[in-house]
Amino acid sequence: MALRCGLVGLPNVGKSTLFNALSNAGAESENYPFCTIEPNVGTVPVPDDRLPRLAELAESAEVTPATIEFVDIAGLVEGASEGEGLGNQFLANIREVDAIVHVVRCFDDDNVVHVSGSVDPVRDIEVINTELLLKDLDTVEKRVERVRKPATSGDKEAAEQLAFYERLRDHLSDGAWARTFEARAGEEEWLRELFLLTSKPVLYAANVGEGDLPEGNEQVDAVREVAAGEDARVVVISAEVEAQIAELEPDERDLFLDELGLERSGLERLIRAAYDLLGLITFFTAGPKEARAWTIERGTHAPEAAGKIHSDFQRGFIKAETVHFSDYERLGSEAAARRAGAMRAEGKDYEVKDGDVILFRFNV
Repeated sequence: MALRCGLVGLPNVGKSTLFNALSNAGAESENYPFCTIEPNVGTVPVPDDRLPRLAELAESAEVTPATIEFVDIAGLVEGASEGEGLGNQFLANIREVDAIVHVVRCFDDDNVVHVSGSVDPVRDIEVINTELLLKDLDTVEKRVERVRKPATSGDKEAAEQLAFYERLRDHLSDGAWARTFEARAGEEEWLRELFLLTSKPVLYAANVGEGDLPEGNEQVDAVREVAAGEDARVVVISAEVEAQIAELEPDERDLFLDELGLERSGLERLIRAAYDLLGLITFFTAGPKEARAWTIERGTHAPEAAGKIHSDFQRGFIKAETVHFSDYERLGSEAAARRAGAMRAEGKDYEVKDGDVILFRFNV
């Protein structure tokens, strides 16, 4: 499964422009609220300079990158949790994403309407965060009502669930996010199955004008201050610049980035930040047929990593023949890595490292 990120934000913050640039999916991006009517989903290859080089060395016929999926919904407005605007009806589309990318407007432009009449990142963030919190509160409130009757009728498990949901409701009512809620032993699954929006890690995409790249401006500093209090991350990005980059050839793209003082595009920085936020790493498989990148959580053991490829690999796991990409590139091939002793046989307890190139051995 691809990493999934849900894009949220007020109307006209550059969310759909950014989505278009990231995914080339053709989402509308007009200068009026609620332009994005249907949720847009775009699947993007994860940029990784190691993969094409690995494919070259392994003489692979195909190259398959890891992917990240962006889900763009209609802009949220104050009152969305109660049905205002169009965003509310699409919040369900981001309930199962891995992380939320909150696009915040950090540029002034009289030609681009702001729904509140002025640009104020802190106020805008509070509007969105409040709506997400209220939506979660509504979700939990419905669960409370669902289990109340059986709980009062002697159902022991329903009584335990009622106590849990009421405690969670009180936590959210105090303005605290679900991700700061301390679930007790046995309650973790009840919390997970709610798919609460405020349980997800947040990455703020501070959308600036070209002139404020790469460091941002005072408005971005305000976003950073908010993010620091939430243990969230901030990436400075220009949706308009990303739209230009998306139309350029690779050589032109590199030159354009150099002129802007950027080593990497906003897409790459956004994806790297998302990987870091979620504790994700990449391992590779390579052979004559295909070189491929795979995304796993940091700390994943070899059998579970094998299961990302196929469940049979995990069930019949014997060992993982592993060489790090840096050694593979230095030595020039898998065979050379074996001869040099750089390819190791790892067992079930081995934690896969970022950049590992692995050949799994298994019984069918």
